[in-house]
Amino acid sequence: MSKIKIKNFGAIRNGYTENGGWLDIEKVTIFIGNQGSGKSTVAKLISTFTWIEKALVRGDYDKKWFAKKNKLQNNFLGYHRLENYFSNNTDIQTEIEYEGNAFNIKYKDNTLAISEIENKEYHLPQIMYVPAERNFISNVKNPKSLKLISSSLIEFLTEFENAKNAIKGAISLPINDVTLEYDKLNDILNIKGTDKNNHYKVRLNEASSGFQSVVPLYLVSQYLSDMVKQQENTQKSMSGEELERFKKSVAAIFENENLTDEQRSAALSVLSAKFTKTEFINIVEEPEQNLFPTSQWQMLKSLLEFNNKSNGNKLIMTTHSPYIINYLTLAVKAYNVSEKIKSITNQDIGKEKEEKEKLYKKLEKIVPLNSMVNPSEWVIYELDEKDGTIKKLENYKGLPSDDNYLNDGMNTTNDLFTTLLEIDDLCQ
Repeated sequence: MSKIKIKNFGAIRNGYTENGGWLDIEKVTIFIGNQGSGKSTVAKLISTFTWIEKALVRGDYDKKWFAKKNKLQNNFLGYHRLENYFSNNTDIQTEIEYEGNAFNIKYKDNTLAISEIENKEYHLPQIMYVPAERNFISNVKNPKSLKLISSSLIEFLTEFENAKNAIKGAISLPINDVTLEYDKLNDILNIKGTDKNNHYKVRLNEASSGFQSVVPLYLVSQYLSDMVKQQENTQKSMSGEELERFKKSVAAIFENENLTDEQRSAALSVLSAKFTKTEFINIVEEPEQNLFPTSQWQMLKSLLEFNNKSNGNKLIMTTHSPYIINYLTLAVKAYNVSEKIKSITNQDIGKEKEEKEKLYKKLEKIVPLNSMVNPSEWVIYELDEKDGTIKKLENYKGLPSDDNYLNDGMNTTNDLFTTLLEIDDLCQ
Protein backbone atom coordinates (compact mmCIF):
# COMPACT_ATOMS: atom_id res chain seq x y z
CA MET A 1 0.00 0.00 0.00
CA SER A 2 1.35 3.43 -0.95
CA LYS A 3 1.25 6.43 1.37
CA ILE A 4 2.10 10.14 1.39
CA LYS A 5 3.18 12.73 3.94
CA ILE A 6 2.61 16.49 3.36
CA LYS A 7 3.56 19.56 5.42
CA ASN A 8 3.52 23.27 4.58
CA PHE A 9 2.30 22.98 1.03
CA GLY A 10 -0.52 25.20 -0.18
CA ALA A 11 -3.36 25.25 2.35
CA ILE A 12 -1.85 22.31 4.23
CA ARG A 13 0.25 23.25 7.24
CA ASN A 14 0.86 20.58 9.90
CA GLY A 15 -0.98 18.05 7.76
CA TYR A 16 -1.84 14.71 9.31
CA THR A 17 -0.48 14.53 12.85
CA GLU A 18 -1.07 10.81 13.47
CA ASN A 19 0.64 7.72 11.98
CA GLY A 20 3.90 9.65 11.72
CA GLY A 21 2.16 12.05 9.34
CA TRP A 22 1.51 9.32 6.75
CA LEU A 23 -1.77 9.30 4.83
CA ASP A 24 -2.47 5.71 3.76
CA ILE A 25 -3.81 5.49 0.20
CA GLU A 26 -6.40 2.73 0.41
CA LYS A 27 -8.41 1.07 -2.35
CA VAL A 28 -11.12 3.70 -1.73
CA THR A 29 -9.74 7.02 -0.42
CA ILE A 30 -11.88 10.12 0.03
CA PHE A 31 -10.95 13.69 0.96
CA ILE A 32 -13.60 16.05 2.36
CA GLY A 33 -13.38 19.64 3.53
CA ASN A 34 -14.30 23.23 2.80
CA GLN A 35 -13.17 25.16 -0.27
CA GLY A 36 -9.48 25.99 -0.02
CA SER A 37 -8.76 23.27 2.53
CA GLY A 38 -6.41 21.36 0.22
CA LYS A 39 -8.49 18.34 -0.88
CA SER A 40 -7.53 18.62 -4.53
CA THR A 41 -3.95 19.49 -3.58
CA VAL A 42 -3.50 16.15 -1.82
CA ALA A 43 -5.17 14.28 -4.69
CA LYS A 44 -2.92 16.01 -7.23
CA LEU A 45 0.20 15.25 -5.21
CA ILE A 46 -0.78 11.58 -5.09
CA SER A 47 -1.23 11.69 -8.87
CA THR A 48 2.15 13.38 -9.38
CA PHE A 49 4.23 11.14 -7.14
CA THR A 50 2.55 7.95 -8.35
CA TRP A 51 3.45 9.01 -11.89
CA ILE A 52 7.07 9.79 -10.92
CA GLU A 53 7.41 6.32 -9.41
CA LYS A 54 5.98 4.77 -12.58
CA ALA A 55 8.40 6.76 -14.74
CA LEU A 56 11.32 5.61 -12.59
CA VAL A 57 10.29 1.96 -12.81
CA ARG A 58 9.82 2.11 -16.57
CA GLY A 59 13.13 3.87 -17.00
CA ASP A 60 11.70 6.98 -18.66
CA TYR A 61 14.22 8.99 -16.59
CA ASP A 62 16.87 8.06 -14.09
CA LYS A 63 16.99 9.14 -10.43
CA LYS A 64 19.65 11.79 -11.01
CA TRP A 65 17.51 13.52 -13.63
CA PHE A 66 14.53 13.73 -11.27
CA ALA A 67 16.70 14.97 -8.43
CA LYS A 68 17.97 18.00 -10.37
CA LYS A 69 17.16 21.31 -8.75
CA ASN A 70 13.62 22.60 -9.35
CA LYS A 71 12.64 19.60 -11.54
CA LEU A 72 9.80 18.73 -9.19
CA GLN A 73 8.54 22.30 -8.97
CA ASN A 74 8.91 23.38 -12.59
CA ASN A 75 8.42 20.16 -14.54
CA PHE A 76 5.96 18.05 -12.59
CA LEU A 77 3.93 20.06 -10.12
CA GLY A 78 3.27 22.54 -12.92
CA TYR A 79 1.26 19.76 -14.58
CA HIS A 80 -1.42 20.29 -11.93
CA ARG A 81 -0.61 24.00 -11.47
CA LEU A 82 0.87 23.45 -8.02
CA GLU A 83 4.29 24.95 -8.71
CA ASN A 84 3.54 28.03 -6.56
CA TYR A 85 2.28 26.11 -3.52
CA PHE A 86 5.67 25.77 -1.85
CA SER A 87 6.21 27.61 1.43
CA ASN A 88 8.09 30.91 1.05
CA ASN A 89 8.94 30.98 4.76
CA THR A 90 12.51 29.81 5.29
CA ASP A 91 11.63 28.75 8.85
CA ILE A 92 8.63 26.68 7.75
CA GLN A 93 9.69 24.71 4.72
CA THR A 94 7.67 22.41 2.52
CA GLU A 95 8.03 18.68 3.17
CA ILE A 96 6.52 15.99 0.95
CA GLU A 97 7.32 12.30 1.13
CA TYR A 98 5.80 9.49 -0.89
CA GLU A 99 6.37 5.79 -0.30
CA GLY A 100 5.26 3.50 -3.10
CA ASN A 101 5.98 -0.12 -3.87
CA ALA A 102 9.22 0.45 -5.77
CA PHE A 103 10.54 3.86 -4.69
CA ASN A 104 10.56 6.26 -1.77
CA ILE A 105 10.52 9.88 -2.95
CA LYS A 106 11.21 12.68 -0.46
CA TYR A 107 11.24 16.45 -0.91
CA LYS A 108 12.83 18.36 1.95
CA ASP A 109 15.17 21.35 2.26
CA ASN A 110 14.51 22.19 -1.41
CA THR A 111 15.99 18.84 -2.42
CA LEU A 112 14.37 15.77 -3.97
CA ALA A 113 15.83 12.48 -2.74
CA ILE A 114 14.88 9.15 -4.32
CA SER A 115 15.66 5.70 -2.95
CA GLU A 116 14.67 2.26 -4.21
CA ILE A 117 12.65 -0.22 -2.19
CA GLU A 118 14.22 -3.61 -2.74
CA ASN A 119 12.47 -6.88 -3.51
CA LYS A 120 8.94 -5.57 -3.78
CA GLU A 121 6.36 -6.53 -6.39
CA TYR A 122 5.26 -3.59 -8.52
CA HIS A 123 2.04 -3.08 -10.48
CA LEU A 124 2.40 -0.56 -13.29
CA PRO A 125 -0.59 1.79 -12.94
CA GLN A 126 -2.80 3.60 -15.41
CA ILE A 127 -3.21 6.96 -13.67
CA MET A 128 -6.15 9.19 -14.53
CA TYR A 129 -6.89 12.54 -12.92
CA VAL A 130 -10.51 13.54 -13.60
CA PRO A 131 -10.72 17.33 -13.15
CA ALA A 132 -13.79 19.25 -12.00
CA GLU A 133 -13.69 21.23 -15.26
CA ARG A 134 -14.71 18.11 -17.24
CA ASN A 135 -18.29 19.26 -17.98
CA PHE A 136 -17.12 21.99 -20.37
CA ILE A 137 -16.09 19.32 -22.91
CA SER A 138 -19.66 18.73 -24.05
CA ASN A 139 -20.12 22.36 -25.08
CA VAL A 140 -17.08 22.74 -27.30
CA LYS A 141 -17.20 21.64 -30.92
CA ASN A 142 -13.49 20.89 -31.18
CA PRO A 143 -11.89 20.80 -27.72
CA LYS A 144 -8.54 19.72 -29.17
CA SER A 145 -8.16 23.11 -30.85
CA LEU A 146 -8.38 24.98 -27.54
CA LYS A 147 -5.26 26.41 -25.94
CA LEU A 148 -5.77 24.83 -22.54
CA ILE A 149 -3.48 25.80 -19.67
CA SER A 150 -4.27 22.67 -17.65
CA SER A 151 -2.12 19.71 -18.67
CA SER A 152 -4.27 17.33 -16.61
CA LEU A 153 -7.37 18.51 -18.48
CA ILE A 154 -5.59 17.97 -21.81
CA GLU A 155 -4.72 14.39 -20.80
CA PHE A 156 -8.29 13.75 -19.66
CA LEU A 157 -9.55 15.10 -22.97
CA THR A 158 -7.22 12.72 -24.82
CA GLU A 159 -8.58 9.71 -22.93
CA PHE A 160 -12.13 10.98 -23.49
CA GLU A 161 -11.49 10.96 -27.24
CA ASN A 162 -10.04 7.43 -26.97
CA ALA A 163 -13.07 6.29 -24.98
CA LYS A 164 -15.47 7.77 -27.54
CA ASN A 165 -13.74 6.01 -30.41
CA ALA A 166 -13.93 2.71 -28.54
CA ILE A 167 -17.74 2.88 -28.26
CA LYS A 168 -19.53 0.07 -30.05
CA GLY A 169 -23.31 0.30 -30.13
CA ALA A 170 -25.21 1.83 -27.21
CA ILE A 171 -23.84 2.25 -23.68
CA SER A 172 -26.18 2.27 -20.69
CA LEU A 173 -25.54 5.25 -18.43
CA PRO A 174 -25.99 4.83 -14.66
CA ILE A 175 -28.63 7.57 -14.33
CA ASN A 176 -32.17 8.05 -15.65
CA ASP A 177 -32.23 4.73 -17.55
CA VAL A 178 -30.75 6.29 -20.67
CA THR A 179 -28.25 5.10 -23.24
CA LEU A 180 -25.37 6.85 -24.96
CA GLU A 181 -24.54 6.47 -28.64
CA TYR A 182 -21.66 7.92 -30.63
CA ASP A 183 -22.14 9.20 -34.17
CA LYS A 184 -18.51 8.80 -35.20
CA LEU A 185 -19.01 10.30 -38.66
CA ASN A 186 -20.24 13.61 -37.25
CA ASP A 187 -18.42 13.33 -33.90
CA ILE A 188 -21.65 13.67 -31.92
CA LEU A 189 -22.63 11.97 -28.67
CA ASN A 190 -26.37 11.36 -28.36
CA ILE A 191 -28.40 10.51 -25.28
CA LYS A 192 -31.45 8.33 -25.86
CA GLY A 193 -34.23 7.55 -23.44
CA THR A 194 -37.97 7.33 -22.82
CA ASP A 195 -40.05 10.09 -21.24
CA LYS A 196 -43.72 9.24 -20.50
CA ASN A 197 -43.67 6.52 -23.16
CA ASN A 198 -42.17 8.93 -25.70
CA HIS A 199 -38.76 8.08 -27.09
CA TYR A 200 -36.29 10.94 -27.34
CA LYS A 201 -32.76 11.58 -28.55
CA VAL A 202 -30.74 14.69 -27.67
CA ARG A 203 -27.16 15.68 -28.27
CA LEU A 204 -24.97 15.69 -25.19
CA ASN A 205 -24.37 19.44 -25.53
CA GLU A 206 -28.15 19.94 -25.39
CA ALA A 207 -28.65 17.68 -22.37
CA SER A 208 -28.72 18.67 -18.69
CA SER A 209 -25.57 19.73 -16.84
CA GLY A 210 -25.71 16.44 -14.91
CA PHE A 211 -25.32 14.41 -18.10
CA GLN A 212 -22.57 16.73 -19.33
CA SER A 213 -20.65 16.00 -16.13
CA VAL A 214 -21.42 12.28 -15.91
CA VAL A 215 -20.71 11.24 -19.50
CA PRO A 216 -16.99 12.19 -19.60
CA LEU A 217 -16.40 10.75 -16.11
CA TYR A 218 -18.27 7.52 -16.80
CA LEU A 219 -16.86 6.96 -20.29
CA VAL A 220 -13.21 7.48 -19.34
CA SER A 221 -13.46 5.48 -16.10
CA GLN A 222 -15.14 2.55 -17.83
CA TYR A 223 -12.74 2.62 -20.79
CA LEU A 224 -9.55 2.67 -18.70
CA SER A 225 -10.74 0.10 -16.16
CA ASP A 226 -11.67 -2.26 -19.02
CA MET A 227 -8.31 -1.67 -20.70
CA VAL A 228 -6.38 -2.44 -17.52
CA LYS A 229 -8.46 -5.55 -16.84
CA GLN A 230 -7.74 -6.81 -20.35
CA GLN A 231 -4.01 -6.24 -19.90
CA GLU A 232 -4.10 -7.83 -16.46
CA ASN A 233 -5.54 -10.98 -17.97
CA THR A 234 -2.58 -11.27 -20.33
CA GLN A 235 0.26 -10.27 -18.01
CA LYS A 236 0.61 -10.08 -14.26
CA SER A 237 2.78 -7.70 -12.28
CA MET A 238 6.55 -8.06 -12.12
CA SER A 239 8.09 -9.98 -9.27
CA GLY A 240 10.99 -8.43 -7.40
CA GLU A 241 13.46 -10.51 -9.42
CA GLU A 242 11.85 -9.57 -12.74
CA LEU A 243 11.85 -5.92 -11.71
CA GLU A 244 15.58 -6.06 -11.00
CA ARG A 245 16.25 -7.56 -14.44
CA PHE A 246 14.12 -4.83 -15.98
CA LYS A 247 16.09 -2.11 -14.15
CA LYS A 248 19.41 -3.59 -15.31
CA SER A 249 18.16 -3.57 -18.91
CA VAL A 250 17.17 0.09 -18.55
CA ALA A 251 20.55 0.96 -17.03
CA ALA A 252 22.33 -0.76 -19.95
CA ILE A 253 20.41 1.39 -22.43
CA PHE A 254 21.35 4.60 -20.61
CA GLU A 255 25.00 3.56 -20.33
CA ASN A 256 25.34 2.74 -24.04
CA GLU A 257 27.10 5.86 -25.35
CA ASN A 258 26.72 4.71 -28.96
CA LEU A 259 22.96 5.30 -28.89
CA THR A 260 21.46 8.61 -29.96
CA ASP A 261 18.65 10.10 -27.86
CA GLU A 262 16.16 8.90 -30.46
CA GLN A 263 17.56 5.36 -30.44
CA ARG A 264 17.64 5.32 -26.66
CA SER A 265 13.98 6.41 -26.53
CA ALA A 266 13.00 3.71 -29.02
CA ALA A 267 14.86 1.03 -27.04
CA LEU A 268 13.13 2.10 -23.83
CA SER A 269 9.74 1.97 -25.55
CA VAL A 270 10.36 -1.59 -26.72
CA LEU A 271 11.48 -2.62 -23.25
CA SER A 272 8.57 -0.87 -21.50
CA ALA A 273 6.07 -2.54 -23.85
CA LYS A 274 6.80 -5.78 -22.01
CA PHE A 275 5.53 -4.18 -18.83
CA THR A 276 1.77 -3.62 -19.24
CA LYS A 277 -0.52 -1.72 -16.87
CA THR A 278 -2.22 -3.94 -14.33
CA GLU A 279 -3.96 -1.44 -12.06
CA PHE A 280 -6.07 1.68 -12.52
CA ILE A 281 -5.63 4.69 -10.22
CA ASN A 282 -8.80 6.76 -10.77
CA ILE A 283 -8.56 10.18 -9.10
CA VAL A 284 -11.89 12.00 -9.36
CA GLU A 285 -12.72 15.55 -8.34
CA GLU A 286 -16.30 15.98 -7.16
CA PRO A 287 -18.05 12.90 -8.61
CA GLU A 288 -21.33 14.43 -7.40
CA GLN A 289 -20.99 17.42 -9.71
CA ASN A 290 -24.42 18.63 -10.95
CA LEU A 291 -26.13 15.43 -9.82
CA PHE A 292 -29.32 14.80 -7.83
CA PRO A 293 -28.62 12.71 -4.67
CA THR A 294 -30.01 9.45 -6.11
CA SER A 295 -27.95 10.01 -9.27
CA GLN A 296 -24.87 10.51 -7.10
CA TRP A 297 -25.50 7.04 -5.70
CA GLN A 298 -25.84 5.51 -9.16
CA MET A 299 -22.62 7.17 -10.31
CA LEU A 300 -20.78 6.08 -7.17
CA LYS A 301 -21.88 2.47 -7.67
CA SER A 302 -20.43 2.58 -11.18
CA LEU A 303 -17.11 4.01 -9.98
CA LEU A 304 -16.91 1.34 -7.27
CA GLU A 305 -17.68 -1.35 -9.85
CA PHE A 306 -14.85 -0.13 -12.08
CA ASN A 307 -12.58 0.00 -9.03
CA ASN A 308 -13.36 -3.61 -8.15
CA LYS A 309 -12.49 -4.97 -11.60
CA SER A 310 -8.82 -5.41 -10.65
CA ASN A 311 -7.30 -6.04 -7.23
CA GLY A 312 -4.74 -3.25 -7.58
CA ASN A 313 -7.21 -0.55 -8.65
CA LYS A 314 -7.72 2.50 -6.46
CA LEU A 315 -10.49 5.10 -6.40
CA ILE A 316 -9.47 8.46 -4.92
CA MET A 317 -12.14 11.15 -4.65
CA THR A 318 -12.58 14.69 -3.39
CA THR A 319 -16.12 15.65 -2.46
CA HIS A 320 -18.38 18.23 -0.84
CA SER A 321 -21.35 15.87 -0.78
CA PRO A 322 -22.60 14.24 2.45
CA TYR A 323 -24.50 11.81 0.24
CA ILE A 324 -21.27 10.33 -1.13
CA ILE A 325 -20.19 9.45 2.43
CA ASN A 326 -23.61 8.06 3.35
CA TYR A 327 -23.78 5.99 0.17
CA LEU A 328 -20.28 4.67 0.79
CA THR A 329 -21.59 3.46 4.15
CA LEU A 330 -24.21 1.43 2.28
CA ALA A 331 -21.52 -0.15 0.10
CA VAL A 332 -19.45 -1.10 3.17
CA LYS A 333 -22.43 -2.45 5.13
CA ALA A 334 -23.53 -4.46 2.08
CA TYR A 335 -20.12 -6.16 2.05
CA ASN A 336 -20.57 -7.14 5.71
CA VAL A 337 -24.02 -8.54 4.96
CA SER A 338 -22.72 -10.49 1.96
CA GLU A 339 -20.08 -12.11 4.17
CA LYS A 340 -22.79 -13.16 6.64
CA ILE A 341 -24.84 -14.65 3.82
CA LYS A 342 -21.77 -16.53 2.65
CA SER A 343 -21.30 -18.04 6.13
CA ILE A 344 -24.85 -19.47 6.37
CA THR A 345 -24.83 -23.24 6.75
CA ASN A 346 -27.58 -25.81 6.54
CA GLN A 347 -27.44 -29.58 6.67
CA ASP A 348 -29.70 -29.62 3.64
CA ILE A 349 -27.34 -28.33 0.92
CA GLY A 350 -30.22 -27.62 -1.44
CA LYS A 351 -32.06 -25.46 1.10
CA GLU A 352 -28.82 -23.67 2.01
CA LYS A 353 -28.22 -22.76 -1.62
CA GLU A 354 -31.82 -21.61 -2.09
CA GLU A 355 -31.74 -19.50 1.08
CA LYS A 356 -28.48 -17.83 0.06
CA GLU A 357 -29.75 -17.07 -3.44
CA LYS A 358 -32.87 -15.36 -2.03
CA LEU A 359 -30.81 -13.22 0.33
CA TYR A 360 -28.29 -12.29 -2.37
CA LYS A 361 -31.13 -11.19 -4.67
CA LYS A 362 -32.50 -8.91 -1.93
CA LEU A 363 -29.02 -7.55 -1.30
CA GLU A 364 -28.34 -6.95 -5.00
CA LYS A 365 -31.42 -4.70 -5.24
CA ILE A 366 -29.73 -2.32 -2.78
CA VAL A 367 -26.04 -2.68 -3.60
CA PRO A 368 -24.69 -4.81 -6.49
CA LEU A 369 -22.08 -7.35 -5.39
CA ASN A 370 -19.48 -5.79 -7.68
CA SER A 371 -19.93 -2.35 -6.06
CA MET A 372 -19.36 -3.36 -2.46
CA VAL A 373 -16.46 -2.06 -0.36
CA ASN A 374 -14.39 -4.17 2.02
CA PRO A 375 -14.45 -2.52 5.49
CA SER A 376 -10.64 -2.74 5.64
CA GLU A 377 -10.11 -1.02 2.28
CA TRP A 378 -11.49 2.50 2.68
CA VAL A 379 -10.42 5.70 4.38
CA ILE A 380 -11.85 9.22 4.60
CA TYR A 381 -9.70 12.21 5.47
CA GLU A 382 -11.11 15.56 6.64
CA LEU A 383 -9.14 18.71 5.86
CA ASP A 384 -9.51 21.91 7.87
CA GLU A 385 -8.92 25.16 5.96
CA LYS A 386 -8.56 27.16 9.19
CA ASP A 387 -5.48 25.49 10.62
CA GLY A 388 -4.26 23.44 7.66
CA THR A 389 -4.61 20.10 9.43
CA ILE A 390 -5.83 16.71 8.25
CA LYS A 391 -7.58 14.08 10.33
CA LYS A 392 -8.89 10.61 9.58
CA LEU A 393 -12.59 9.95 9.91
CA GLU A 394 -13.22 7.39 12.62
CA ASN A 395 -15.25 4.30 11.89
CA TYR A 396 -17.93 2.46 13.79
CA LYS A 397 -17.68 -1.32 13.31
CA GLY A 398 -15.95 -0.72 10.00
CA LEU A 399 -18.52 1.85 8.79
CA PRO A 400 -17.83 5.57 8.19
CA SER A 401 -18.80 7.58 11.27
CA ASP A 402 -21.80 9.93 11.11
CA ASP A 403 -19.67 12.42 13.00
CA ASN A 404 -17.99 14.04 10.01
CA TYR A 405 -17.52 17.46 8.49
CA LEU A 406 -20.27 17.10 5.88
CA ASN A 407 -22.90 15.72 8.25
CA ASP A 408 -22.02 18.45 10.73
CA GLY A 409 -23.10 20.96 8.10
CA MET A 410 -26.48 19.27 7.78
CA ASN A 411 -26.86 19.15 11.57
CA THR A 412 -26.08 22.86 11.76
CA THR A 413 -28.96 23.54 9.37
CA ASN A 414 -31.29 21.51 11.60
CA ASP A 415 -30.13 23.43 14.68
CA LEU A 416 -30.70 26.76 12.93
CA PHE A 417 -34.19 25.67 11.88
CA THR A 418 -34.97 24.71 15.49
CA THR A 419 -33.87 28.19 16.59
CA LEU A 420 -36.14 29.75 13.97
CA LEU A 421 -39.07 27.71 15.33
CA GLU A 422 -38.30 28.96 18.83
CA ILE A 423 -38.34 32.57 17.59
CA ASP A 424 -41.57 31.84 15.73
CA ASP A 425 -43.15 30.59 18.97
CA LEU A 426 -42.14 33.80 20.75
CA CYS A 427 -44.01 35.78 18.11
CA GLN A 428 -47.31 34.10 18.99
